[in-house]
Amino acid sequence: MKMLNESLGGYFILVGFSDQPQLEKILFVLVLISYLLTLAGNTAIILVSCLDSMLHTPMYYFLTNLSFVDLCFTTSIAPQLLWNLHGPAKTITPIGCAIQLYVSLALGSTECVLLAVMAFDRYAAVCRPLHYATVMHPRLCQSLAGIAWLSGVGNTLIQGTITLRLPRCGNHKIYHFICEVPAMIKLACVDIHSNEVQLFMASLVLLLLPLALILVSYGYIVQAVMRIRSAQAWRKAFGTCGSHLLVVSLFYGTITAVYIQPNSSYAHSQGKFITLLYTVVTPTLNPLIYTLRNKDVKGALKRLMRRDKSTGEREILRR
Repeated sequence: MKMLNESLGGYFILVGFSDQPQLEKILFVLVLISYLLTLAGNTAIILVSCLDSMLHTPMYYFLTNLSFVDLCFTTSIAPQLLWNLHGPAKTITPIGCAIQLYVSLALGSTECVLLAVMAFDRYAAVCRPLHYATVMHPRLCQSLAGIAWLSGVGNTLIQGTITLRLPRCGNHKIYHFICEVPAMIKLACVDIHSNEVQLFMASLVLLLLPLALILVSYGYIVQAVMRIRSAQAWRKAFGTCGSHLLVVSLFYGTITAVYIQPNSSYAHSQGKFITLLYTVVTPTLNPLIYTLRNKDVKGALKRLMRRDKSTGEREILRR
């Protein structure tokens, strides 16, 4: 801990969008609305999935994990971002920066693996429907979710610690709005080629490998769906997979641009806006995508609302 404190030094300055004051005001309103929607939407999915027995299935078990990840992921970033957008102070304490780096990296890495696990679940549901309950038994679901969480924690302990221990020679100005690995390693006053290689290798394992598994799973799903002659079965298959595929596209389409090529001109010029998409916008859209496109979730919400209404009426009658 002593070495970490010495490495961190003084306060960090998160430059963020400070060169565009008018944009900061607009972003403050948009981020605040997005954050409140993220809190409400993901909390609703977690509560509905836990309280409604009809949703005690592998798909909603993984969806609950995803909602919890999104909830914590955005919470590790949005409050500090809102504080910096609202006031003139753009600083973050060394400990705060370290916590944000560790927590956001762990949760982002966990989501990468979790989306691949959810794709495998959809593969089992569509391609092996008769054996689905046998394949996706509770112990396997818990193990797969555990692997996702352990992968995220392991990655952040390695990447985060290496990044924070880099000597910075007094450089404390981060040209970003969060303490993120690609932005933090640019503060180093030593050769960071080995760190960039490590970041690239970690990105291959935790971004491209899960993405490849997702594409393979959906390749098998497409083959299975093409053999189905029933239009109703087609709609059911695309309904159960469409939401997940849309979430995968939003998340991977943005995060890969930052982590796979962190030194590209596109990532450098548009990196802050791309990061804003996968840290704030995507967690907001996930609950909307899963509820608006999912009859099971909408039905569960209606049942819970009717249950609460009937409970309230009984309480009134008792009085």
